[in-house]
Amino acid sequence: MPAAVSNESAHVVIQLRDVHKAYGSGAGRTEVLRGVSLEVRAGEVVALVGHSGSGKSTLLNIVGGLDAADRGGVEVLGADYRTAGDAELARLRNRRIGFVFQFFHLLDHLTCLGNVLLPAAFTRDRVDAKRENERASEVLRRVGLSDQAGRRPAELSGGQKQRVAIARALFHRPDLLLCDEPTGNLDTETGREVIELFTDINRQDGVTLLIVTHEERVSSAAGRVIRIADGQIARDGQLEGARRTPAAEERSA
Repeated sequence: MPAAVSNESAHVVIQLRDVHKAYGSGAGRTEVLRGVSLEVRAGEVVALVGHSGSGKSTLLNIVGGLDAADRGGVEVLGADYRTAGDAELARLRNRRIGFVFQFFHLLDHLTCLGNVLLPAAFTRDRVDAKRENERASEVLRRVGLSDQAGRRPAELSGGQKQRVAIARALFHRPDLLLCDEPTGNLDTETGREVIELFTDINRQDGVTLLIVTHEERVSSAAGRVIRIADGQIARDGQLEGARRTPAAEERSA
């Protein structure tokens, strides 16, 4: 674990400075992000909204270290992505960042418990199998699926699959959850339950959430909404009626 830092920067989880990203070359070159700068503090629930192609998912992937910025500064949980090596970034993604995607990305041949245990398989300093299984069972209980541990994804509903994916993301007690359209494949009621689960995780565990969404039901549950348009931040603030997290309250004070 990194040493505790007492200054104000210790509260900053995500720091982006003038981030640019483009794909293609020549006449086919497309600028996806054009000078994005933002700061997210510990405990915030932030929704990234915008039309398809606006750059919000690319921004999320850069924060998660799944893609690299062409230029600009990216610091996440104290790690400077410009100088961090592949091993450091891999450890950061595995131990301190949880990922939740629209299409769940569960392995069909594994049980729910097996899918939740996947992060342990990529951990160098592993504990014994009994403790790993206890932790996987604990997070399955947390998402309300303790009775589904032995079932496989094909036997689950969409909402249950997403809860397994969330449990997997929580396995290593992450500081940051990155979610890309987490309710995009869910019906209204199931989506509401998943949003409530995210809210509970934030309030009880203090986990910071950055959620890409096009759905108002998700953005209204966030403490802060950032609108991306044409690869730039068009708006950053509080939507009327949106929930205010303690970090958002401190940020606006």
